[in-house]
Amino acid sequence: MPDSSQSTTGNQLLAGLPLPLLQRLLGSFDPVALRLAQVLCTAGERMRYAYFPTRSFISLIAPLEGHTGLEVGLVGDEGMVGISLMLGIEVAPMHALVQGAGAAWRMESGALLKELRRSPPLQRLLNRYLYVTLTQLAQTAACTRYHLVEPRLARWLLMTRDRAHADEFYITHTFLSQMLGVRRAGITRAAVALRKRSLIRYSRGVLTVLDREGLEEAACSCYATSKDDYTRVLGKPAAPRRR
Repeated sequence: MPDSSQSTTGNQLLAGLPLPLLQRLLGSFDPVALRLAQVLCTAGERMRYAYFPTRSFISLIAPLEGHTGLEVGLVGDEGMVGISLMLGIEVAPMHALVQGAGAAWRMESGALLKELRRSPPLQRLLNRYLYVTLTQLAQTAACTRYHLVEPRLARWLLMTRDRAHADEFYITHTFLSQMLGVRRAGITRAAVALRKRSLIRYSRGVLTVLDREGLEEAACSCYATSKDDYTRVLGKPAAPRRR
């Protein structure tokens, strides 16, 4: 991906666009500061905006009647929220909840649909990202069904670290249990196991990744598979920057 585009937007997906097109699109973007726990869209309601995170990350949560919902995706500066607009559908299929506060680009849904109709390069890029999103949703479904809590937790922590671009971030066991769809006691046991292996440190809601390579070995294969899918279809993401 072009370094100049990455530095201009702070979003790796947008960096895959030709620079003249990207510069034109920037006129339709609004810079916004997303707040922790902010709801960007609710499943079944009209999406007013698409979001391209730059220094924030967002959970995509599938609603389940009688339950708090299950996280099926995590979007940071490698992607966007609102990819269903590619299909001409403005109704949100999932809840989008800000998990990591920070900056993002925001674009009105109507403006994005208009740009899609006039710009084949944008269509091609977002079509590829739509494919990646679908494969990751399928991977998450299989992971939730067949993999144990500890490797799933390791995978989720690595995904969060990648999008936070930091070894330390704030998270609670209660939130983790909601995101992974398991009881809080199960999350606690898995976190204690990772801590005993000196892979993480957890204190008062602040989690620190101490050994990334060790955490990758502890994670299920879905972590590497998802990264490989992204690289194969969209190209290798830019090197992570530190906050």
